[in-house]
Amino acid sequence: MKNDAALLIVDVQNDFCPGGALAVPDGDRVVEPLSRAAGFFSAAGLPVLASRDWHPPVTTHFAPYGGAWPAHCVEETSGAAFHPALRLPEGTMVISKGNVPDTDSYSAFDGQSADGKSLADLLAALQVRHLYIGGLATDYCVRSSALDARRAGLEVTLLTDAIAGVDIVAGDSEKALDDLGRAGVMFGTVDEVIRLISG
Repeated sequence: MKNDAALLIVDVQNDFCPGGALAVPDGDRVVEPLSRAAGFFSAAGLPVLASRDWHPPVTTHFAPYGGAWPAHCVEETSGAAFHPALRLPEGTMVISKGNVPDTDSYSAFDGQSADGKSLADLLAALQVRHLYIGGLATDYCVRSSALDARRAGLEVTLLTDAIAGVDIVAGDSEKALDDLGRAGVMFGTVDEVIRLISG
């Protein structure tokens, strides 16, 4: 059993799922494998962290104020809530990002816990050396979070059956995966990772 691993679930929120304000096509397909992964990590005594966009109503991230995106995941709204079928274990550490009005903050490493700790500080305190990542969206927040994890010196495995991309430009997600591979990110399915960690 590896004891230096943690799971990071990126932005599996209502507004990024079908019917949401900025829906990722088939974004809710990540919910079941990530719930399964979270249950495994928690049962194994390994940390589970979940990032969320937590935007103020007025931010330069949104199109009306000069940004690229429609309003989404506004703090304290139903759109910002985690998908109702996502089973986050008790003790999941929530990282909120995008709450600074003049920044985009795609990466979970830009966020903070409720008590003001950065993701990097939390992972260091937990002695995490290998981060397993899944969530939304492959070509934006997942990509940025995984690249920042590599810059922080962590081993990173992307859960390939627990990601989905926006693909505003066709091929964006494929390009993101190429970028991550070049950065040393590894790839595996949830079941493969469970077998690997179980040893």
